[in-house]
Amino acid sequence: MRVRKNIATSEEGFLFNPTTGDSFSTNAIGAEIILMLKKDISLREIADYICEKYDVDRSLFERDLDDFSVQLKEFSILE
Repeated sequence: MRVRKNIATSEEGFLFNPTTGDSFSTNAIGAEIILMLKKDISLREIADYICEKYDVDRSLFERDLDDFSVQLKEFSILE
């Protein structure tokens, strides 16, 4: 999964789609995920990193990550 090239992002979690004019914001972990996706880091590697960094339950985080990626696709943030 990749963030579309035309999507503007900030480290604070602000996203802007110039094609649609839509803007979105996310929390700090969402912002980290977006930045990692922009670097072509896989969802598995993202899950490894976040679960280790924040000591969260892996199965719960993987479900949340899956839901988040579906939302990003629906809003045309991901290719």
